[in-house]
Order: sequence, then structure tokens, then C-alpha cells
Amino acid sequence: MNHIADAQSEVYKEEARELLVVLEDSLLQLERSPDDKELVGQIFRALHTIKGSGSMFGFDRIAAFTHEVETTFDLVRNSEIPVSKALIDHTLQAKDYIKLLLEEPTTDEAPCEQDLKALIGSFNKLVSGHKETMTQNPPTNTSTTITSAQGASSSNTPAGLLTYRIRFCPASDIFLTGTNPLFLLDELQALGECKAVAQTNALSSLEEMNPELCYVAWDIVLTTDRGIEAIRDVFIFVEDTAAIHIEKVDSPGDGAAEEEYKKVGEILVERGDVNAEELKEALGEQKRIGDILIDKGIVTRDKIASALAEQEQVKEVREKKAKEEAASSIRVAAAKLDKLVDLVGELVTVQAHLSQKANSQADPELVLISEEVERLTGELRDNTMSIRMVPIGSTFGRFSRLVRDLSKELGKEIEMTTEGAETELDKTVIERLNDPLVHLIRNSIDHGIEPPDVRESLGKTRKGLIQLTARHAGAQVHIEITDDGAGLDSARIREKAIEKGLISHDAEITEKELFGLIFAPGFSTAEKVSNVSGRGVGMDVVKRTIDALRGHIEVESEQGMGTTITLKLPLTLAIIDGLLVEVDKDYYVLPLSSVEECIELDHSKKTRQQDGRFVNLRGHLVPYVRLREQFGVKGDIPDVEQIVVTGSEGNKIGFVVDQVIGEHQTVIKTLSRVYKDVDSVSGATILGDGTVALILDISKLSQVGRCEGNA
Repeated sequence: MNHIADAQSEVYKEEARELLVVLEDSLLQLERSPDDKELVGQIFRALHTIKGSGSMFGFDRIAAFTHEVETTFDLVRNSEIPVSKALIDHTLQAKDYIKLLLEEPTTDEAPCEQDLKALIGSFNKLVSGHKETMTQNPPTNTSTTITSAQGASSSNTPAGLLTYRIRFCPASDIFLTGTNPLFLLDELQALGECKAVAQTNALSSLEEMNPELCYVAWDIVLTTDRGIEAIRDVFIFVEDTAAIHIEKVDSPGDGAAEEEYKKVGEILVERGDVNAEELKEALGEQKRIGDILIDKGIVTRDKIASALAEQEQVKEVREKKAKEEAASSIRVAAAKLDKLVDLVGELVTVQAHLSQKANSQADPELVLISEEVERLTGELRDNTMSIRMVPIGSTFGRFSRLVRDLSKELGKEIEMTTEGAETELDKTVIERLNDPLVHLIRNSIDHGIEPPDVRESLGKTRKGLIQLTARHAGAQVHIEITDDGAGLDSARIREKAIEKGLISHDAEITEKELFGLIFAPGFSTAEKVSNVSGRGVGMDVVKRTIDALRGHIEVESEQGMGTTITLKLPLTLAIIDGLLVEVDKDYYVLPLSSVEECIELDHSKKTRQQDGRFVNLRGHLVPYVRLREQFGVKGDIPDVEQIVVTGSEGNKIGFVVDQVIGEHQTVIKTLSRVYKDVDSVSGATILGDGTVALILDISKLSQVGRCEGNA
């Protein structure tokens, strides 16, 4: 039983951690958009779930404390308390406290009980203070609807599928303008799931009707993920001559699948087709509400059909969403996933052994079986790797709070934006990215972004900008941290580098190499040590972590304009497609994503230019590196050598080998610490016959090639 209870507690902790991330992100968004009721609803639901599940699984302290915060946000949800900076500050503190209780549920010391009481008191003060205001100035009941004619607005960013109620009453002379309203309905149909009911109560007898006039209106229920602006665009050419009413009636989180949607009577009251008194009187009858209202002549059968269509569609959408959510995901422990990846890696190695054996025996049936196993292994590998891929947005979201808190501490005004949050990266890579990104963002805030008054004096906006961008680039993901601050001071960096003995006084280095010195251990240009920076350890941590991930760092900066630091990372750390090559019975693997072509090295066409090594490739000189010389391989050079031409960072570089063997699924094994200073090798792999092949670091070797080519 204890084992079951522990498992349930772990499930609760995992869900609570996710909810706390959602809570913090929603709070920071709410601070920027205090009138967004959907965000308030998200926060309330997160608190409510943390409290309810906490009580169920024995986390009583979490449940009791979260109840206080939930009560406050219930008042916010009901517009009884406004969203304020104090409310956001207190709730963020509460989130931190809940997280601490989650990790240490039995602690009797931290957080301090006095701090806890003070925090609860802050929420109570917000509630009591606003209640006094409400007593003195009671609110009036107001309601807001979205209509095209009034131009009222709501959030233009849809949060999943939203359902809208649209009433379209075209002008009677709409046909005379050359507009066919049915085409507008077709456009609405293209936006999502749509049901339209014609309102024909304006129709008269055929003798009295003018065939050139329109007597029909439409009630439409539309479920779409395109947002309200897309709906308005449909009516853009008739909005001045038609009565158009658009109202959101359902959105994700507004109700569970098992909850019944609004009654027909409620829908008709909301639409203004009946009033509350008429509905109350009709409910006294024993008939169905729709039949009663029709019999009394209050509404037409078309209007009842329209309300039923809305009720049915919202119910269907909710049921469909619930089924998708129930079947769309499953929680798996990270350790189990890592074990699966290890097993797939072993299977890839065995499959390589099978392929080698089949080819050596020249048995057609065995070769066929080997090829089928290779295909299945490849599919299994790709699917397993895709399971490990997660959107980097989960990491980006953590830094909004960091920027907010540091901005406040340093007295700066800073806004952080993100782009490419949907970019996927290996789970292991993302987990190890947190510390480097924290250091880089802290560095941008402290060293990069100037104080508001200084920025204003320089003609900049008072508020600085930090942008996080992620994008795929072949088999890599590039993550950029950009700020519009002061930029790097080349002279100051050079001065510090000379002072620390990193370079000599007369050293001639490029600006790119100079900027790279900021990652040296103990290097800092800060005048004094602060709580944020100045000790010269943060950027060193960044460099070591990115190197360990087989990634690279590039720095671009313009003094007075800002700095961009780009992290170039592999998609995965486990298995890659490689090109296997041989040099005198030693084997090497080049990442296939970097390989462009393979050519023979014709010694008669080699070109020497300033003692550099180049090969003429279709009229272009391409530098090359001899792996034989790079790794000190002895033995006779074959009469015909081959060059593997790769592309790295926009440049072509060739690698001379004895023989190109072919493509190879490469299971990456990390090297021991003995090889930690070998820059040109990023790992190793085991071939089918047990031989070890080194995985080459194309980027590092390319630097060697460019140096030799320019020597």
C-alpha cells in the first residue's frame, strides 16, 4: 500500500509542477494583459486543481494555503477584485511557496511561518480592502457583446478551438450590390465546423415578395481556431449595410465534456429572442421549452432550431476534445524512456553486425532479412527519437519570471519576447540548457541593457528588449539570445584579456576570436562584483555545458546597438546518421547532415596557394584536411584517395580519407575524461564487428582546415 501511495504522490507532484509552470506563465501574461478573463480563468483552474488534488493525496499544507490564494482569484474571476501589480507579486510569491512545500512537504522550518502569515495577510488585505471599496461604490450590472457594427474587440489570439454565435441579417437590397450571402456562408464553412439556420419569419406571400430583395437572415454557430478577426474578414464588404452580431459562446476550459451546455431557454435569453419573464412563464408549462415558446408565438420554429443547433455543436466539440485529451498522451517516467533509447542503440549495433555478416556471406535470403531488419530498426529508432523531442518553449517560459525579477532588482525596464517556441529538441539537451540560458540572460540584463534614463539619453526607448529565438538548421537547432543594449566593448575586452594573460599585447586576433574570450574561466569586464554578475564564472559554465552537448557558440555584437549570442546544438545526443570512412584500418564517422559530396583526390589537380592545401572543385578552391596527418596515422598512402566535402557554418571544407565505406546508423558513446581536451572528436561508436570508430567534430576540424589553407 505504501508503494501505491508513493506512486500516487509522485504523479501528483509531477502534475503540480506542470501546473505551477502554467500558473507562473499565466501570471506574467496577466500582468501585461490585466483585462484578459481567459488568463484569470487559467490561473483559477490551476490553483483549484493544485488544491483539490493536494487534499486528495495528503498534501494538506499545500491544500490549505492554496485555498487562500484560490479564494482571492475567485473574486478576481467574478470582477470583484481588480488585477494589480500587488496581486501579481503576491501570487508569484505564493507559487514559489507552493513549489517549496511540494518538494519538502514535511518540513517544519522553511518557509518561515511568519513569512507565510504575512503572505496570507497580503491576500486578505487585498480582499478586505476591495470589499470596503465595493461597499462604498456598488457596481452596476453590465454586459459586453461583440458586434461587427460597434467594432468591439476581444482577444484576437485564439486559444485552441473557440465556438462563436453569429447572427447575420443582410440588408434587403444586398442582391442589388452583386453580393450573394450564400457565398459568405461558404467562407464561414471554410473556417471550421459550421451550422447555419435560416430565419424566414420576414417572408410574406409570393404575391407580396420582390424577387430582387432578400427576406432571409441566418443564425450561425461556428467552431474555429482562426479567431474573431477571421470571422470579421468574411463580412468586411457588407459590415456597413448588414446587422452582424458575433459572440463567443464556448472555449477550451469553459466546461467538461460531461457537463451539459446551456439550456435552450438560456440561449434564447442570451440572444435576446425572449426575456427572462417570458421564459419563466413558459417553464410553468409541461411541454418542452421549445414547443411552449413556439405555441405562444414568442419565437419561430427557426429560432428554436438555431438554438438546438448551437447546443448540439458545442456538446459535440466538448465530447470530441475530451476524447482527444484522454487518448492523446500518456505519462512515462524519464528513466524508462532513457532505457528504451539505450535498448534501441544496442539494437542498432546488432543490426549493423547482422548487415555486415549478411553481406560477407553473399546469401540473398539473409541479405533480404537483414535489409528488412534494417528498415524496421530505422523506423523504431526514428520513432523513439521523436518521443524524446519536446518543444523548447517549455524552457523559454521559465525565463519570463527571471527577467521580471532581475529588472526589478536592477531598476531596469526590460521586455522579453520569444520566437520559435514550438521548435523541438532532444529532452536531454533541453534539460541541460537551463543553466547556460540563465547565465546568458542574466548577463544581457546586467551588462547589456542600459538603465532607462541612459537609454533615453541615447535616443533609445526606455524599455530594453531581450529576444529568445529558436529555429531548426539541418540537424542542428540554433538558439539566439539577442538584446538591444550597449553591445560588447572590444577595447575593454582586449584590455582585460591582456591583463589576465589570455593574449599578448601585440596579438593580432579577429573580432570573433576576441568576443570568444568572454567565455574564458574567470573572465569578466564588470567593475564590481554584484549579486548578478562580476565573478567571471557564468560564461565559463555556458562554454563548458555547450561543449559537452557537442554544440558551438557564436557571438555577434555592435557597440551601442546590442549583442546576439547563438548556441548551435545537435538535435539529439543519442543516435545520428553518419558517413563511415577509413584511414589505414582506422574508422571515423562524419555526421551525414554535414556531408555534401564525395570526390576522388586527383593529385595532378591539387593546387598550392601560399603553401595552403586546396582542391579545385568545379572552379572553386576548397581547403582540405588530411585525417591521416591530423590523427598521426602511419602507413602507406593509397594511390587514389577520397575527399569528403562538408559544409560547416557556411563554408566548404574537405577531409581526405583512404576510403568512403558508406552510410552508418551511429549510436553515440561518450568518451572518457582522458579525451576531454581532444577538440576534433565529439564521441565514439561501436561498429557491427565490435570495432570502435571516432565521431568527428566537423566544426572544430573546419577551423584547422581554414588555418592550414591560409597558412
